[in-house]
Amino acid sequence: MSQATGRFITFEGGEGVGKSTNIQFCADYIASQGIEVVITREPGGTEIAEIIREELLKKQHEERMTSMTELLLVFAARAQHIEQKIKPALEAGKWVLCDRFTDSTVAYQGAARGLGVEVIEQLKSLVQQGLEPDATFLLDAPIEIGMGRAKNRGPADRFEVEQLDFFEQVRQGFLQLAYNNPQRITLIDASQELTSVQDQLGEALASLMAENS
Repeated sequence: MSQATGRFITFEGGEGVGKSTNIQFCADYIASQGIEVVITREPGGTEIAEIIREELLKKQHEERMTSMTELLLVFAARAQHIEQKIKPALEAGKWVLCDRFTDSTVAYQGAARGLGVEVIEQLKSLVQQGLEPDATFLLDAPIEIGMGRAKNRGPADRFEVEQLDFFEQVRQGFLQLAYNNPQRITLIDASQELTSVQDQLGEALASLMAENS
């Protein structure tokens, strides 16, 4: 994004890595610098996108949702989210912090569901029209740690009931993205204590703000 607009920061990672808690920490950090912040999430973020989210995460459907249907619903929600919330906020000079974005699609639907990157790239080009995060924080922890934490959050959704090998494929998909995009994606060790995780995030945010000044 240009200097005249806000900044778009995404938070990625598997289940139970602490995205919600740490997004709020980052929002407070940024707001303390006098910058207006918008927190949002995917799928979701707008009225229509949240309806799609509900159907995506619903644990039981009378028929099986195919992987391609899942992928198309994710991008349908994203199209609405970008046009109705993300772009207007950035154009107003706000910093947008988003819980998941297209990296999650690559990891979950591309890697773990086996749909691959090519079809995702086609949909990404159509929906995002060049919009990319300015920075991405990938919170990473071993599957056993993340799933153990996720069990304490309440009833599982349709993704959280998958087998452990599914989540290992998700994790490897994320790590491959971080390897391929080192300038955009900062890998955060989310297996540590919360204070250590937030120290890592604080350092990354300080660097991002220095670049922005």
